[in-house]
Amino acid sequence: MSGKKKGLSVEEKRKRLLQMFYEKQDFFNLKEVEKYGSKEKGITAMTVKDILQSLVDDSMVDTERIGTSNYYWAFPSKGLQIRKRKIGEMSEELARTKARREELTAAAADAGTGREETEERATAIAEMEEQESILAKVEAELAQYRASDPEVIAARIQETQVCLDAANRWTDNMFSMKSVFRNNFNLEEADFNKAFGVPAELDYVELK
Repeated sequence: MSGKKKGLSVEEKRKRLLQMFYEKQDFFNLKEVEKYGSKEKGITAMTVKDILQSLVDDSMVDTERIGTSNYYWAFPSKGLQIRKRKIGEMSEELARTKARREELTAAAADAGTGREETEERATAIAEMEEQESILAKVEAELAQYRASDPEVIAARIQETQVCLDAANRWTDNMFSMKSVFRNNFNLEEADFNKAFGVPAELDYVELK
């Protein structure tokens, strides 16, 4: 069994280098990018320049020539804008693909109505299958982008908070009942828990 360490993929290098910019939130010349990318992110120094250029080409990293050197930077806010734009573009592509799939489904049905297999129907089915593949890919990519979308994350946090508030209201009511039983029926907490099946460790929960 080989103990050779597997190298980073191009996409992983892109992610790591972009993360370096987000973490430092500063401006760097090429030498500095190569140094930090190599030492802190484990990217082979000789590949940093090409990875950096690919990020610049995709508008994920900004660059400007100042004096005799090019300087590079990227801030988290830019990444947010890119994700939002990408989600918008992919949503539009998804809608177009779904519309085309419906057209092809209808065309395939019409071409096969009351007739043997035809070239038109075979072509429509082949293209429809291709659109199905594209649709699945776009939906998967869109789900990945949405998973990191701040608005989606905020919605999930809000949903979690609603559930947490409901749980704490239930806990509050349970503590009130314990107090009533203790004051009016001399029923201690341990006996109350045993009688009503309440966990002894019951307590309020907090969103961490």
